[in-house]
Amino acid sequence: QVQFVESGGGLVQPGGSLRLSCAASGFTFSMYAMSWYRQGPGKERELVARIGSAGGGTNYADSVKGRFTISRDNAKNTVYLQMSSLKPEDTAVYYCRRLLVSYDSWGQGTQVTVSS
Repeated sequence: QVQFVESGGGLVQPGGSLRLSCAASGFTFSMYAMSWYRQGPGKERELVARIGSAGGGTNYADSVKGRFTISRDNAKNTVYLQMSSLKPEDTAVYYCRRLLVSYDSWGQGTQVTVSS
């Protein structure tokens, strides 16, 4: 059974940093590109960042470019999202999943709240 367990969220002040982690299981992690999505209050879910199966091919939404960094550790079946210079508009539930695998279920996500 494919599963994604996100962690690392929390409350942070504007300008602060957080590192999110996503532990994946139930498939051969190293064979798939991975992605981070987020859904803010009253907003649609959006793709934030993606990374190729071997760690290259990173790409970011314009809204986070230069502030967020996606990475992965294939030995640990884990994908990360390092977030810095956080803004209130980054407040959202963050999810990870395989890129372009539409039938994957969503995990529980991890809440990130940016507020003073």
